[in-house]
Amino acid sequence: MRKVPYPTPGEILLEEFLKPMGITQYRLAKEIGVLQRRIGEIVAGKRAITADTGLRLSRFFGMSDSFWIGLQADYERETAKDALAETLAQIKPWRAGDAHAGGQA
Repeated sequence: MRKVPYPTPGEILLEEFLKPMGITQYRLAKEIGVLQRRIGEIVAGKRAITADTGLRLSRFFGMSDSFWIGLQADYERETAKDALAETLAQIKPWRAGDAHAGGQA
């Protein structure tokens, strides 16, 4: 398991964008046309960045369409890998020579 937790997209939004740029959650929400609650929940790590929100954030901050959506996907992948580490370690990768007669295990 990871010793340093993977940062949530909301933490990155807050620490790397909002704080340094002096933008409040309320102002961001108003500028991108969403409820402030949505931004607050993202920042608090209680809500994922959807494609809709990701595209709005990308437009506002002048970034690629995939930046925020990709950040969310990366976060979900890494947290799933941590949560499933023991299970994944027990799964044997498929090899063509492993086929059983009749396709049954």
